[in-house]
Amino acid sequence: MSQSHRPLEVACPQCYKKVEWREDNPYRPFCSKRCRLIDLGAWADGTHRIAGEPAMDETDIDEMVMRAERGLQDE
Repeated sequence: MSQSHRPLEVACPQCYKKVEWREDNPYRPFCSKRCRLIDLGAWADGTHRIAGEPAMDETDIDEMVMRAERGLQDE
C-alpha cells in the first residue's frame, strides 16, 4: 500500500494558524515573519521567560568574586 506523505501540521505558537512543518518554511514553527518577530519581542521585553531562580546581575557576581578573593588573601 502506498501512502501519500503529507507534511506535519503544527499550530503557530503566536496566532495558532495551522502551518505545514517543511524545510522550505524559513519561519517554522511560526506562520510568518511577523509572528516570529512578535515572539522575539516578547522574549526581549521579558513577557516570555523561563521559570526558575532569577539570574544574578553583574554587580552580584563582582561582589561574590571580591569576597572569594578576600577569603583567599586572608589565609
